[in-house]
Amino acid sequence: MFGALWDRPHSFRATYNASRARKHALAFYRQFISRGALCFDIGANLGNRTELFLALGARVVAVEPQIECCEELDARFARNTAFVLERKALGPETGAAVLRRTSRPASTISSMSSEWIERVRESGRFREYDWTELEEVVMTTLDDLVERYGTPMFCKIDVEGFEAEVLAGLSRPIPSLSVEFTPEHVDAAERCLAHLDELGAYEYNYSLGESLELSRERWCSREAIVERLRGFGSDVLVFGDVYARLREGA
Repeated sequence: MFGALWDRPHSFRATYNASRARKHALAFYRQFISRGALCFDIGANLGNRTELFLALGARVVAVEPQIECCEELDARFARNTAFVLERKALGPETGAAVLRRTSRPASTISSMSSEWIERVRESGRFREYDWTELEEVVMTTLDDLVERYGTPMFCKIDVEGFEAEVLAGLSRPIPSLSVEFTPEHVDAAERCLAHLDELGAYEYNYSLGESLELSRERWCSREAIVERLRGFGSDVLVFGDVYARLREGA
């Protein structure tokens, strides 16, 4: 949501810290991604996760509807034969959709969820933003991507409150994935996990902020994760990602 440390080196200390953060990030994602694996980066934005997945030797399908973000993604990765860019949004069905953008340069919080926008403004998280710019985008589904590219080993979904709608377009299990959450929109995360439980025998964990550290020593049930997410209440300083993986033998 807010950008990663390894994307912001401006001094020797910052560069050193960014290098350590990148090594940590690579080690974190290595538990989900092996060399040669297929990954989906849904809501790729400027590509900080795409870059990590490619560095791990994965093949990456990056999905991003914002024009300026697509230009940046092309500039960074188009020469890499393991990279494919889908200039689209994902949702429950194919067709056209409306992306709401802010008048300030803040591509990371563009959203297709009016409910999420209303809640993060009311909570004070993004009170200063207006989301008055509208952009019509092409929308497809996760099922469509799977049909065309295959089942990914890992799928990252970070689409500012539209995660449940993205997963509504998936009718088969994916080995592992992540979905972003914010406490003021926790019911959307609940819908995500409920849908995943319908697709397969998943177990769950979560990570706070950009820490890329799993908060629970042991993976657990959907009910246990939902209880923890609800425990954050309306803490506007909290955000993170829920991680899901199919249980061994499932």
